[in-house]
Amino acid sequence: MPHKNKHRVICALDTGDLSEAISTVHRLKDYCGAFKIGHGLTLPHGLDVIDRLQDAGAERIFLDLKFHDIPSSVGIGVREAAKRGVWMLTLHLSGGPAMMVAAVEEAKTHGAVQRPMLVGVSVLTSLNQHDLTDHLGSTRSIEDHMVYLSKLGVECGLDGVVCSVHEAAAIRHEIGHGVIVTPGIRSVSGETHDQTRIGDGQDALDAGADYLVIGRALTASSDPMAALASLRLVDSVEA
Repeated sequence: MPHKNKHRVICALDTGDLSEAISTVHRLKDYCGAFKIGHGLTLPHGLDVIDRLQDAGAERIFLDLKFHDIPSSVGIGVREAAKRGVWMLTLHLSGGPAMMVAAVEEAKTHGAVQRPMLVGVSVLTSLNQHDLTDHLGSTRSIEDHMVYLSKLGVECGLDGVVCSVHEAAAIRHEIGHGVIVTPGIRSVSGETHDQTRIGDGQDALDAGADYLVIGRALTASSDPMAALASLRLVDSVEA
């Protein structure tokens, strides 16, 4: 059953089992605007997995491989993703301006219809301040570091960024109308799993997010509408 926030919901297919992924698409395609895939599906099955999921009913594919390489290599990655009709893809903002500009220039060559949206990743939601400061050597707070890199990415031509609920408002203030994709969407009473900076769906929308990445909270539920209601993405009447 479609709902008012369907186009905002990106379902994370966190599995390496193609049959399971196809089954999940069949089951949840009416509740999600897109499906996110990463290394778990692309490494064992190649980019052909995109065609298989599209055939199963996935209208939009979010390719989350977090490209981070020399500019020419990242340009090739964007080119191959565009050929497959990928709707959105990620790259690491720490790859620097030349890398980001190469990605943007490659994306532009594919026209408005086929061109994938490019969103930058700054600090993974699995990291905390201790990791950033003591292990990665940044003197900035997580929020300041993410705001800085996010602004740089949009200035280089990226369509937007990935950030947690906690930084979304500050980043929205800095990047204006750029797209914000927010992972770590959980029910406030649910388990955090491997992410430390989380919030529910309404928290993310209130903070300025455009798209919400939802994994186990949705895929593990036998009642998708109830799961979305627990994230405050549908009204109780809808659920």
